[in-house]
Amino acid sequence: MALDVLQVRVVSDWSFVIHNSLSFQVSPPGPSYICLGGFTVLFSLASLLIKEKLYVNEVILGTGFGIIIGPFVANVFAPRSWGSLNNTITLEVMRIVLVIGLFAAGVELPREYMKRHAKGLLVMVVPTMAFGWVVVAAIIHGLFPKLDYISALCIAACLTPTDPVTCAAITRGKFAIKHVPEDIRHILLAEAAANDGLAYPFLAISIYLTVETSVKTAIGKWFLVGWLYQVILGAVLGAVLGYMFSKLMQISYGHRFIDRESYIAQYLALSIFTMGVASTIGADDLLAAFAAGCAISWDGHFHTQTENDAFSSVIDYVLNCCCFIYIGAWLPFQAYDSPEYGITPWRLVILVVAIMVLRRIPFLMAVYKFVPEITCWQEALFSGHFGPMGVSAVFVSTLARTRLPTPENPPADQAQFLAATIQTIVSFVVLGSIIIRKYHGLSIPFFNVGRVARSSTTSSSKTSGDMDTQGAGLVC
Repeated sequence: MALDVLQVRVVSDWSFVIHNSLSFQVSPPGPSYICLGGFTVLFSLASLLIKEKLYVNEVILGTGFGIIIGPFVANVFAPRSWGSLNNTITLEVMRIVLVIGLFAAGVELPREYMKRHAKGLLVMVVPTMAFGWVVVAAIIHGLFPKLDYISALCIAACLTPTDPVTCAAITRGKFAIKHVPEDIRHILLAEAAANDGLAYPFLAISIYLTVETSVKTAIGKWFLVGWLYQVILGAVLGAVLGYMFSKLMQISYGHRFIDRESYIAQYLALSIFTMGVASTIGADDLLAAFAAGCAISWDGHFHTQTENDAFSSVIDYVLNCCCFIYIGAWLPFQAYDSPEYGITPWRLVILVVAIMVLRRIPFLMAVYKFVPEITCWQEALFSGHFGPMGVSAVFVSTLARTRLPTPENPPADQAQFLAATIQTIVSFVVLGSIIIRKYHGLSIPFFNVGRVARSSTTSSSKTSGDMDTQGAGLVC
């Protein structure tokens, strides 16, 4: 009898343990981690096939996956449900991804690249950005007349920089190296990295003109804060930090104090350190990160020590996957049809098409002869049509949103109206750019076919001894 009682008690105790062990609650971040990690794992299993056979990479698939798990479909991962923390978290996620990508871009450029290619970069960066800024603002003002031209300039400032993260499709990887001319890859990478930091002044003048009552005060703050403090100080700060750490690492290397792994770690450590210093003092952290990357590899020593290591590419790959999943889930689909703000799907589609055609192509086709790295109109057309908008546009629009007043319903003034519409318009253009991004990838083989055709025409003409004018015209 006592044995039976003991057995019943043991069984009851085990039932209690099992019941309490299985009674668990799913924490909110858990499914998000599963989705982020699971996508990266599954995409990695077929990445070579997807990238080099289908010309599709993690940018497009990550965004699509984010849309599926986001509030528009499955509602597993919803960044906009975080309330007042939404903009802060979005801003910092985009900032970290951009800073690491910009630092890596500076390191990957050849030694003293910014000095030797200053002429081409000056044309590709400053006037091209200014042209696109003014033109895109005019298009936005025409399609959304409730936004005045100053507000349109603010939104256009978010769409002005070329995104360095999505630009990686033609500047990095075996396929890009094989099919895209080296000069084009380097100039587009340097342009995308430099104009990200230079988006600050374009945004600053628009914000100041929107929120300040005096035009004189707005222009004064723009010059002193937007240019002298943020841009100039940011560039100098990044260059000094990069140069200083370059010399310190060379001294340490000479005394055999540093190993190869520590060199690789600088991709992550120094980029975040530079971002922290620049952000703390209010300077342009994006430009500082790019300047630090250029300075640390200025003499080629750092690049030599790290060129055969894939760690930076792995970091970029994982961050890109997670970042574009985040963007896909962040997209505000319900806001794309907001007649009360004058926003309708057909207006947004026309905006995307107009931006893709008019933002860069006309200007670069007109001035490409002043860019030594671009040797013919075909390369100018290729460089002009490739101006993806992605992480940088989301970052700048979120930054602008944090500096604008909280909108009421309905908005009380133009500043509030801008705050209510800026992320809706920018996010749709980013989505359109990511979709068209697939055709940016497809343009690589077409561009290569063009080069092969021109080379074949040239070879054939030389062999026959008759170099006709048609063959000569096709050769860049």
